[in-house]
Order: sequence, then structure tokens, then C-alpha cells
Amino acid sequence: MAKRNRYVLCIKNRGYSAALELRKVYRILPDPVAEERDLVRVIDESGEDYLYPARFFVQVEVPLEATKLFSRKSA
Repeated sequence: MAKRNRYVLCIKNRGYSAALELRKVYRILPDPVAEERDLVRVIDESGEDYLYPARFFVQVEVPLEATKLFSRKSA
């Protein structure tokens, strides 16, 4: 079975307000080294992945049907 993507909800964005929107769901990429340092690799508003403090987010469950929407590019 394929591994499902992981998603987080942004609960803080101090110092990163241009890159992270509060109360928005973001997809995260696996990065074990970052996680050991209490960081998460997030695909942010730029569309690129960057490291942010893990305390800025809470993990959320996203239904499989909804994950398809996250993978689409916005028009």
C-alpha cells in the first residue's frame, strides 16, 4: 500500500507571515533529520519546501478524497 501524504495545520507563523497562513493546511515531506531537530519540511505559499519549527503546526488527518485537491495546481 502506498504511503499517504501527511498534512499539518498552521497554528503559529511569527516571523514567517508571508510564507505561512494561520489556520491553513499544508502538506509536509518526510525529513527524519529535520524531525530530530523539531523541524518540519513544509510546502509553503511559495510552492517550495522549507523547514519550519514543528511547534508552528499540528498534524491533521485529511480524507483520501481531499488529498487529491492538495496535489492540484491552482488556476
